[in-house]
Amino acid sequence: MNQSVILTVVGSDRPGLTKAIADAVYKVGGNWLESHLSRLGGQYVGSVLVELPADSLRDLEAAANAIDANGLSVSISPSLAADDRSGDVLAIEIVGQDRPGIVREVTTVLAGLHVNIEGFSSEIEGSAWSGSPLFRGRANLLLPPDVSVDRLREALEDISGEIMVDFPDGAAAG
Repeated sequence: MNQSVILTVVGSDRPGLTKAIADAVYKVGGNWLESHLSRLGGQYVGSVLVELPADSLRDLEAAANAIDANGLSVSISPSLAADDRSGDVLAIEIVGQDRPGIVREVTTVLAGLHVNIEGFSSEIEGSAWSGSPLFRGRANLLLPPDVSVDRLREALEDISGEIMVDFPDGAAAG
């Protein structure tokens, strides 16, 4: 019987690191299912969903830890069975002048509406007009059945007149 685990890595970035992780997964008979890998704060940061034979967990731990014993932190966690959540999936983009607390404000609104964040990414960039730092965030959300797109939009836009919320997938208000 196979098992699914989440391999999480953080450490010194270098060319070939993703290949080394893929080699470790392959070496123990694992199958790389899904991943999120990036360079963040000068570090290599990633998570990989792996399916592997039930008796291969210790082998995967050893292979992953051998990749870079002096700078790569590796952890392995069991994945959970897929749940049967319902609701609409929605993508949003948030743009505004950067300041401390933007992510906290947005996530407070989402949590208050019981909206689940399925994916989130953000970055700071220079504004084309002023050169001031501009916050840009993207999120994939799972809206509960009782929350409309209009209700979500209003709640997010009430945070501040400085934050713009866009629904790039063309979600109709309703």
